[in-house]
Amino acid sequence: MDYVGRVPAPPLDRFVDDVYCLTGVPRHRLMNAPPMPSAHLFLHLDGPVRLWDPDRPTEPAVFADGWFMGVWTRRFLFEYPARVRLVGVHFKPWGMAPFVGLPATDLRDRWAPADAVWQRSLDRMRDRAGEATSAAEVLDVLEEELTARLAGTPARGLDLVRHTGRRLEAAHGTVPVGALADAAGVSGNHLAHLFKEHVGVTPKRMARIYRFARLILSVDAGHPVDWADLAQSAGYFDHAHFSREFKDFTGHTPTQYLALWRRFPGERSGPHDFGPMPAD
Repeated sequence: MDYVGRVPAPPLDRFVDDVYCLTGVPRHRLMNAPPMPSAHLFLHLDGPVRLWDPDRPTEPAVFADGWFMGVWTRRFLFEYPARVRLVGVHFKPWGMAPFVGLPATDLRDRWAPADAVWQRSLDRMRDRAGEATSAAEVLDVLEEELTARLAGTPARGLDLVRHTGRRLEAAHGTVPVGALADAAGVSGNHLAHLFKEHVGVTPKRMARIYRFARLILSVDAGHPVDWADLAQSAGYFDHAHFSREFKDFTGHTPTQYLALWRRFPGERSGPHDFGPMPAD
């Protein structure tokens, strides 16, 4: 598939990693996505997408238009349509908070129709995106909508969460949470409360996701992988804990994960190809 994306202009770049268009025929329809340090907005312009939580015995969610998805703390499955025309936003973990007007915990480990969050606006956005003649124009539409919805005054505690979250991001989750609270001049309990409100998870859980993301994005399936060295570099110093967390986050052991990528080699052309793995 073809990925066209960009980091949005300020002030959106404080909250958004990238806005993007994804088009074409997917190499694999069914994908298994481990938790990553981001939240999402997706607008699908062609065909329904199905999503599952494999750890819960529920029916797949089917979205023909658009949906929001908060930070996930475990893996989920999604199925592309036969042909993809998708517009998306990769929010930073705290980045959805100024745009949706509801507690981040309401979207943690779940998804919600875009119209349920942004009432009666999805059709307008889809129409404008559908009329655009280039990917750049589509991204302009998306940035304009996000800018119009960005709250003028940050919610209480969001600036502190953003500053602390950037430290977690820079350290790939290896900075002690106690040190983050001390640097922010607040108690650990207060920092955890603010993170739950604006991110949906505690700083400790967010650190785990950053640490895992660093590891998983460092894997090069085309070469021998020293898992012990890779795990230690990412901040895992207990091999049993690393193995257990890897299985929880991917559904595979490290050996199984590597074998899967070697079965399905291919170029990683954009963020959509980093993290999710074929499940078919």
